[in-house]
Amino acid sequence: MKIIGIAIVGVVLLLLLLMDKSNIKKMIENLSVFWFRLAFAFLALFILNIAGGFVGIYFPVNIASGFLLAILGIPGFAALFTFAVFL
Repeated sequence: MKIIGIAIVGVVLLLLLLMDKSNIKKMIENLSVFWFRLAFAFLALFILNIAGGFVGIYFPVNIASGFLLAILGIPGFAALFTFAVFL
């Protein structure tokens, strides 16, 4: 198990060495945008869960719904709303 972890770290470092600086900056920027979207998705889920509680619609706050909302955006919200209403 320890060897697999070392091999994965080695492959990642090798890929970083093969990339130039502009690709690394672009990759880090895209990763930071994704983490911001994920954090905002959890904030939106928390607010929707509190506001939906007054109406009787409960949105699940878990990692799957957070990723769904972060990746898909408004269609992800529509999917979560559909799941909350019909299930």
